[in-house]
Parts: sequence; C-alpha cells; structure tokens
Amino acid sequence: MNYNFKTIARIHTDFGNKFGIPRQSGLLKKLSGVIRFEEEFRNRDALRGLEGFSHLWLLWIFSENVRDTWHPTVRPPRLGGNTRLGVFATRSSFRPNPIAMSVVKIEQINLETPNGPEIIVSGADLLDGTPIVDLKPYLPFADNIQDATGGFTDEVPFQALKVEISESEIKKVPVEKQELLKELLSIDPRPAYKASKEDPERVYGFNFAGLEIKFTVDNGKALVKKIEKSK
Repeated sequence: MNYNFKTIARIHTDFGNKFGIPRQSGLLKKLSGVIRFEEEFRNRDALRGLEGFSHLWLLWIFSENVRDTWHPTVRPPRLGGNTRLGVFATRSSFRPNPIAMSVVKIEQINLETPNGPEIIVSGADLLDGTPIVDLKPYLPFADNIQDATGGFTDEVPFQALKVEISESEIKKVPVEKQELLKELLSIDPRPAYKASKEDPERVYGFNFAGLEIKFTVDNGKALVKKIEKSK
C-alpha cells in the first residue's frame, strides 16, 4: 500500500543550496529558521499547548534527492565516502523514501502574522523552502536515552577547522551573521569524501544568507578567499 503525504509547512533558512548545510541538526545552535504553514494548515488551534515544549521534531522531505530507485548500501560522508554501509544504518538522504528528521529548539511562536502562525526555531539543518510533513514535540523523558551508542559515528573523531577571514571580506557579512559563518566554516562544509582528499588549490563555494562564500582548505585551516552577493 502506498501513502500520500501533504506538505503542512515549509522552513525558511539562510541556505540557498545543499552545499554548506550542517550534516546534523543542532551542530550550530544559533542557526535560525522560520516555519511557515501552508494555507490549509494555518490554524492557531493546531499549535495549542506547543508553548510548553522547548524542542520540536521536524519530519521533512529530502526534496532535492527524490528519485525512483534506491540502493541497499550507501557511502556515509562521516567515513569519507569510501566505505559502504546499509542504508538503514545511516542517515543518508538517498533512501527508499526521502524522509528526514531533525530536532530544533523552539525560540518563539507567533500566532498572528500576515502568513498565519509561525514558529521560529534554532539549530535547523534544512535547505530554504524545504517541505515539512509533520511536527512533533520533543519529549525529554522518552527521547533522551542516556546510554545510547552511536555506531560508526563514535569511532570517527571530528576535528574543527581553523578559520581565517580578512577584515575586508567579513565586513560584507551582516554583523549578526559573522560569528555564525565562522562556526559554519569550522565544522567543514565540504563533502566528507572531498575533505579526505585535501587539495589546497581547490576553491569551494556555498550560499549562506544571500552571499556566496568562496574558500580553500589547507592543513586544517579554512581560508575565505571571497564573499559576494549571490546571483
């Protein structure tokens, strides 16, 4: 039996393309997003009681990776893209059904806006305009498992990059986004398989807050070469 899902909302973030988005929600807690509901679901009663919760599960669609085929194994970026694991042992976006989940923090709930109720969240790892199919409150007593293990992710240490941005380039970024950009670069926005084959001459670029960020990586350091407005 097949099931059809409705898009109940879309999230609006600073990410205009997939490159550069943190690989998990919560990695950058200051990343903000606004959840705006589709017209059919702009009913404030649907949010009654949500103000008592601090965090929210988002169930959403990998809208940029919808395809008709699937494979039982994938190459997790955390392992450098060189090792195959079962798709159900990963959070890969290439799945039989392109469904994803993220935990975000509820910063504010606005019930009265020109576009109906809105939820401002932080820690989101979603592309701008991503369709959301459901929202569920995060339950600390059930969702926070103290003795959980992380499989292969526990075995691969994460090393942050040092970040260098000249004064002339950082001034092109809104003041309230400058530290966030540095944090984003420090967690290495490159695909992991490219990060494992470091090429100091390779220039990478990603879209953030309406800006195109161009940078290189050499010996554990991210050097921003140029920042310009996205076309």
